[in-house]
Amino acid sequence: MVINADSMQVYRELSILTARPGPEDDARLPHALYGFVAGSQAYSAGRYAADAARAVHEAHNKGLRPIIVGGTGLYFKALIEGLSPMPDVPEEIRAHWREQAAKAEAGALHAVLARRDPAMAARLAPGDTQRIVRALEVLESSGVSLLEWQQRPRQPVLVADETVRIVVSPERDELYRRIGARFEGMLAAGALEEVSQLAALQLDPALPIMNALGVRPLLAHLAGTLQREAAVEAAQTETRQYAKRQLTWARGNLMSWIWVSEKEMESNGGNFVSFIDR
Repeated sequence: MVINADSMQVYRELSILTARPGPEDDARLPHALYGFVAGSQAYSAGRYAADAARAVHEAHNKGLRPIIVGGTGLYFKALIEGLSPMPDVPEEIRAHWREQAAKAEAGALHAVLARRDPAMAARLAPGDTQRIVRALEVLESSGVSLLEWQQRPRQPVLVADETVRIVVSPERDELYRRIGARFEGMLAAGALEEVSQLAALQLDPALPIMNALGVRPLLAHLAGTLQREAAVEAAQTETRQYAKRQLTWARGNLMSWIWVSEKEMESNGGNFVSFIDR
């Protein structure tokens, strides 16, 4: 069973732009945690850990090997290292701070956090709006600093020694070429129409789905503020930058990844099992 570990492929409204597995893939073998969350929700790593644990359990019960695929480092971290327990944040509190972030001047929310929780504020850059909002909503809903929550014991989903962690890494020039070609393919498959449908939902711009690669440039093109060529180049550029961050994270992470070149994988018929004892 293939289990998703990509934070954008969970969203129902974005199939083409996130390169989500299609019907042909589903017909070949079971897939889990793809396209099951409404874009109006702020899906979290904590929810993902719980959902992934259930998916792994289901795979084992069916006698299937769970293969977890994706590129969201925090999701892999949640599986192997665990996440600190976090309080439930009421939607009205979450909505309040998202609204404040949308209209606040630069640095204003950081100043609020500095007054209410100076220790946590000291760890965040004034421009890191997403994490500042998270710190404020956790503090308001629980009365306890996010810093204190983060220091509480973690519970991993998987036993690290029972997992094999593989990175399939193409050459950079080839990777970047494919990123460019893939985005052009997405447009041909209807990505612009998909983003137009997303725009029609009038979702809060601060929601995670609105940060999916390619969404903002295509929205700007649909609004008439960016030419098509410029929107395509912007989307391809941000995807290349994200791919670079993914590789940097994997190299610097302590999960003992097995690095496999694309040529090695192809010469082995795509069979990753033989790389386990490397």
